[in-house]
Amino acid sequence: MIKTVIIQASSNSFGNTHKIIKYLNDKNQFDVIDIKTKNIGAFEYDFSNANDDFLPLMEEIIKKYDTIIFATPVYWYSMSGTLKKFFDRLSDLLQLKKELGKSLRGKNMAMLSNSTNNNRKAGFEMPFIETAKYLRMYYLGDVHVWFSGDEIAEDAKKRIDEFRKTIS
Repeated sequence: MIKTVIIQASSNSFGNTHKIIKYLNDKNQFDVIDIKTKNIGAFEYDFSNANDDFLPLMEEIIKKYDTIIFATPVYWYSMSGTLKKFFDRLSDLLQLKKELGKSLRGKNMAMLSNSTNNNRKAGFEMPFIETAKYLRMYYLGDVHVWFSGDEIAEDAKKRIDEFRKTIS
């Protein structure tokens, strides 16, 4: 059985990103890690943040999971700053902990984005696709979800239901 983790990367641990994760994970079939609760510093060329939570977290993720789903709100037409910092820190796995980074090869990646409207700009998914390609991971796809007031839009729920099939 493929073990899947959802990396929640929002500035609001209980906001809309959390709502879509709960909908996707309706049977609690996936683990969820809220990286806002972790102490993850920015990438530094001298690796001065190497003792924060990033490397132990990546060791855990690589050891336990075959599929990683990144869940992010759309902030200023891009992934959240929380997730961008996490992505920047992947450089630690290419330079400081190369063997750990190589362990990502063959794993799966997917992405779940959300905003208040169905208006994600073309190209939003490119950093995810290219990162998966660079790390020799398999990109399973992505879905964008939007809201009607405080609730997930009905058409968006249908997209999540289809996405669930591609990652299971």
